[in-house]
Parts: sequence; structure tokens; C-alpha cells
Amino acid sequence: MADSTCYHCGDECGRGSVKFDDKDFCCNGCKTVYEIFTSNGLSTFYEIEGKAGTTPNEIRQKYDFLDNQEIVRQLVEFNEEGVQVVSLSIPTIHCSSCIWVLENLNKLHSAITFSQVDFPKKTIRVTYKTEDFSLKALVLLLGSIGYEPYISLEEYNKKDKKEDRSLIYKLGFAGFAFGNVMLFSFPEYFEVEEFWLDQYKHVFRWLMFFFSLPVVSYAAQDYFISAYKGIRSKLLNIDVPIALGILTLFIRSTVDIVFDLGSGFFDSLTGLVFFLLLGKFFQQKTYAYLSFERDYKSYFPIAVTRLNKNGEEENIQIYDIEVGDRVLIRSHEIIPVDCILIKGNAEIDYSFVTGESEPVFKESGEKLFAGGKQLSGVLEVEVLKSVSQSYLTQLWGNSVFSKDKASQFQTLTDSIGKRFTIAVLSIATIATIFWLIFDPSLALNVFTSVLIIACPCAIALAAPFTLGNMLRIFGKHKFYLKNANVIERLSKIDTAIFDKTGTLTTNVKDTIQYEGMELTEEETALLKTTLRASNHPLSRSLYDILKSNSIMTLEEFQEHTGKGIEGKYNHHSIKVGSASYVGESKSNALTNTAVYVSSDEDVKGRFVFKNTYRDGMSQIFTQLSEDLELGILSGDNDGERAQLQKVLPEKTVMLFDQKPEDKLEYIKNLQEHRKILMVGDGLNDSGALAQSDVGLAVSENINVFSPACDGILDASKLRMLPKFIKLSKQSVRIIKMSFLLSLCYNIVGLYFAVTGQLQPVIAAILMPLSSISIVVFATLATNLIGKKLKIK
Repeated sequence: MADSTCYHCGDECGRGSVKFDDKDFCCNGCKTVYEIFTSNGLSTFYEIEGKAGTTPNEIRQKYDFLDNQEIVRQLVEFNEEGVQVVSLSIPTIHCSSCIWVLENLNKLHSAITFSQVDFPKKTIRVTYKTEDFSLKALVLLLGSIGYEPYISLEEYNKKDKKEDRSLIYKLGFAGFAFGNVMLFSFPEYFEVEEFWLDQYKHVFRWLMFFFSLPVVSYAAQDYFISAYKGIRSKLLNIDVPIALGILTLFIRSTVDIVFDLGSGFFDSLTGLVFFLLLGKFFQQKTYAYLSFERDYKSYFPIAVTRLNKNGEEENIQIYDIEVGDRVLIRSHEIIPVDCILIKGNAEIDYSFVTGESEPVFKESGEKLFAGGKQLSGVLEVEVLKSVSQSYLTQLWGNSVFSKDKASQFQTLTDSIGKRFTIAVLSIATIATIFWLIFDPSLALNVFTSVLIIACPCAIALAAPFTLGNMLRIFGKHKFYLKNANVIERLSKIDTAIFDKTGTLTTNVKDTIQYEGMELTEEETALLKTTLRASNHPLSRSLYDILKSNSIMTLEEFQEHTGKGIEGKYNHHSIKVGSASYVGESKSNALTNTAVYVSSDEDVKGRFVFKNTYRDGMSQIFTQLSEDLELGILSGDNDGERAQLQKVLPEKTVMLFDQKPEDKLEYIKNLQEHRKILMVGDGLNDSGALAQSDVGLAVSENINVFSPACDGILDASKLRMLPKFIKLSKQSVRIIKMSFLLSLCYNIVGLYFAVTGQLQPVIAAILMPLSSISIVVFATLATNLIGKKLKIK
């Protein structure tokens, strides 16, 4: 008979299911949530979307630090007259029913007056009365219904940042001016001879002038500033000819209307600025809800439990920890500082810091480092260093984390812009000298005409629209890049380096093999019953794979932290744990995690946990090896070297037992003659990710912690990495093709400018036409190559 599924969360119930109200639940937590919903009139939650909830976590004393009012004051947005407003990150928000239940929190507690969900950012903003309610009560309520908030040190330190809307305002000014100036220009274009139009044409021209003033002085000011900084630094960036063209258009047009020489080029001026700002807006409209600048603050708790001189527990802010303090570290909590273990048996998971997948066991008197996670039991530790001086914090002190990759990389647009500027100024100078000799009356007209028609608006638009559209295509397939500059850098790489643990391997699926004497049915039943009583991750993994259906009530159960567990039933006993705990005298060197089993003091065998590699890993490396040099940098041991050699290309470099600083130095040395892509997942990879030309973080959940990086790749899409890199290279080709198309327009326009035949109508047609055609070409071309590569 197949296991039933939980009515609340949809997970398999297994044999330990809970029956209530003629429905199956996988645990008492889900049953409790169901009761809360039905008793508060929210049973329609299950009608909106079946199995939409999530299994609530056991939070116990996890949020005791919210009793500290100083911490609460830092977290809330508003706190006056008995009302508080707070925004909380809820990573588990994933569907319409989540939104529905979270926006009906007032039905669960009368103190809550308002709640609103921001689905893209996965946050909820809650207003509540503090008379008989608190932030801690709110967090516990959310946790009890399966939406436990994510509160980190990063959130605590976050200062309110006002959204920069200046680009939107400038775009609005330019668009409004462009539309009106075009309207006033139509009679001049078509030389309409109506009395009232002829009478008021001077009024129209001055109206166009006044509409253009804020466009030049406000909307286009960034181009003038950038051009000035470029010239001051002796660099000819793409903004130099743009600023020169805008200024020339404005001055020439103003002179035309002042001396009644014509209507000028105000339409081309406002259109140029509008299209340029539109391209910039499109490029900046990226995935703001993802954080690419995360560090240890995203990982550390806000507060810790300190033991005072009387042995009493108190919750303090993490920055208030001092050397010599006694601190409690509970099961599955992060060690925030370097410390000495005083009491308890430590089983520390350092995989996020060092990359080593096996837990490290420590005894009283041994040193523990910040960033490790205690897997089971409570520890009492004595602080050796403050948070700012710990190993993990010092890792972030490396100068590589302050490096600005974008400013050190010359984009294709800037590279071509430099040559373009020199060419335009040369043509303008030569043409002016020519007309000064043969017809001085046309010299000034030719000089300004060349600068006007050769303004590189189309060149400046090619990259923003091509790369902006690529950001959209990548994001649609769960590949999120920090900005468009990353795409150009990604197209230049010639070497790809991968972390192993958590990047090439996954903890979603466990591969477990049994080695030893076969267990009897009675022994298997007793083993499964014993494992059922333990909450250790390895125990849960073993429990799920054992086939026995017989669950009994143990007569005795003991759990020895850091060693193993023991269960007794009907005069029989079974032990599960380390080799020494079960009595295995032969210490077989194992490169994988192993759990030993003994029955009635006789060692029966061991369960070996092997790394499970992500699907399609061999194909990923084979495809990448066609164009790139490949390597693996792992903090883990070399126990799987032989297995990796079987599935990876022959020339793949493999280095193991690499500390974070080793990875960083290795990347730095390679960069002397190569462009490096680093792919990792944890804090131990952060230095290498920051040092590399492009650093990609692979994440099982893009909304929770991932280290500082240039891009975040959903783990399920790792197999598509070769296609993403090819698409980046194709994008650069599209930009180059757009430049060629723009060059054709410039050649035609320059003919009219150099020969002194440039009329406002010609500029009005050529400049917008070139801009629009580049935008259309870039958009269609990127969509086409995206389909050709069959990204699904």
C-alpha cells in the first residue's frame, strides 16, 4: 500500500502519519496548522491551491533574542503609540495561496491589523498592536503556520535605502519634451503654408527651445558628467561624442531660431536623449530582489545566548560578545565567534566555510571556528575573539572583496567609442578645413552638422538593449546576473573552475550503500525504530531508506552526542554511530561518511554515505571542454578523485583539501594569463568568486544565502551553463553587428553633413530611424538566438 500524502504540505506521510478529521498529516505540526486554519475560518486556504503550505519548522528558543527591545527597535520600521510595523523576509512564499493566508493574518490574531505581501521580494509587511502582542509573537505565529521568517545579521544592519528614481524622472522629462517638440515640428517638416501657422512659427520654435532646456540641463546631465570625468582621466569613452553631439545640437538649434535661420534640430535633440535614457532604463531594470553582495552577515544570527556570572542565560546582540564570555550554542545554530569548547560534544558542519563535507568532532578544550554549524546537542563555549576578529570575518577583510570588476573591465561600447570619437573629430576637422578653403560660409555649418549626424546614439543603444534583453532571457531560466557588464565578461572567459561539494554534488538526494552482514527482519525493525527517535540528519536519511514496516515501542533509548544512538527492545539492543562507539576495532580508512551498526554488541556492518552528483555533470564538462580549460577546487578530501576522473574530461585539473585562501590565490595566479569563471556555492568559495573575472553562485534556493557573486544560478539549471556561456558570446556578436548597422547610417548622414546639405528633416529622419532600427534588431536577434539554443 502506497504511503499517503500530507493534506497540508503534500509531503509523503510515511508510517508515522497523523490521522485527524479524516485527513492524513505527515506530522503534528501540519495537523496543528490545519486546526488553526479551520478554527479561524481559513479552511478555504486548501481550496485555493492544493497542498500549498509548507511543513513548519520546530523553532523552540530560536527567537528568544526578540525579547531584547534594542534588537526589536532596529528591526521594526515604525514604533509609536502602541503600534509597530515590520517587514520580514519569508523565503517559503511560493504561490497565490501563500499570499492569501499571509494577507489574512488578522484572522489568526486580533492584534494584527494589516499584512501585505511583496511576492517578487518574498517579504511581508505587518502592522500590529503591541499591547498584548510582540514581534517575537508574530514570528512564532508565522513559524507555526509554516512561514518561518528569515532574520539575519544582514537584515539587522540594513539601513533604509531610498529607491533612486532619478532615471525615471529624467526619462519622463525627455519623453514629454520629445512628444511635444515633434508635434511643433510637423508644419516645418512638410512646409505647410497656412496663415496662422506662418504667423506663429516663431512661437513654436521658442516653445521647442524651452521644452529642450530641461532635457539638456537635467535629463542629459549624466552624459556631460561622464564625458567630463573621462576627459579629465584622459579617456575617450562613448559619452564624450554623445555629450558633444547633444551640446552641438542645442547650440546650433538655438543659433538657428535666434537669427531666424530655421527651426533647428530640437526634435533630434530630445529624441536622442529620450532613446538613450530608455536604453539605460531597460538595462538597469534587473532583478533587484536578489542580493549579489552577501557576506557573513547574511549567515550569522542577530543575537546569542550568553551565560552571566550567576550562570543565568541572557540574550545579547552578537556585536556585544566579548573575549572571555561564556556562550551557549544549541543544535543547528551557527558558531558566531572563534572559541574554546568547555562543555558538550561538538559535531560541527564546516562545509559552508571550508567545503569539507564530513562533520568534525571536537571535545572539551578544543578550538572551534566561526561559521560552523553545531549538528546535535548543546555546547558551552568560551569566546576567544570578538566577531570582528574571527576567522570568518577576517576572510571578508581581504581586499578582493572591495574590488570593482566593472570599472576594471573595458566594455565593447567604450572600446569602439574611443575609436569612433577620434574618427568623428578627425572628419569634422578635415571637412571644416576643406570648406574654409573653398567656401568659408559653409565651414561652421559643416563642422556642426558632422557632430550632429555622427552622434553615436545607435552605438550607445546597441549594448543596453542587447544585454538588457539577455538579462531578461537569462532570468526567465533562473540564471540571474548582477548587471549587463557581467555578460560581456562572461563572453571573454577561457577557463572555468568549479567547487565540488554543494556545487557539483547535491544534498537533495543521498546515495547510501550497506556493507557487511545482512540484517535480519527483527534487527532491521529495531534499527528503524531506534532511528525514528533521533533527529540527526544521518539518522533521518537512514530511516527513510529502511524497508521495515514494523514500528515498536522502545524499552530504552539513549543518544550520545557526537558518538551515536542505542535502542533496546525485548532484551535485544542495537547501536548506530561511529566505529569506536559500536565496537569496531578495525579502523578502515574511509573517504566517505559512514555509520556503523552493531546488534547485541556484535558489529554487523556499516552504511556508507556517498556524494550524489548533479544530473548531467559529465555532459556539462564535456560541452565546456570544447572551448574552455576546466578545473576543480575542493575543500573536501581526494577520496572521489578516481570517480571524478571517470566522468570528467581527461585534462581537467583537480585540487583537493583547498582552504578558502588557497582557492583565492590559485585563481589570482591563473588570472595572469587567463580569464576565469569560478562556480561555487558557499562561504569557502567567496574569495575565489570575488577574485575571478566572473563568479557564479549555485544555489538550491536563490532567495536564501549565497555568497557575494556576479550571478546566481539555480542548481536545477546548472546543466544549461554551457548554453548560457554560448549565448553570452552570441550577444557580443549582436552588438558588433548593431555597430555595423549604425555605421551604415552614419556614412549616409555624414555624406549630407560633409557636403553642407544637412537639413533638419534629414536629421529628424535619420537619427530616430537609426535608434529604432538598432533597438528592433537587437531585440529580435537576441530572442532568435535564445530560441536557436533551445533554452527550456
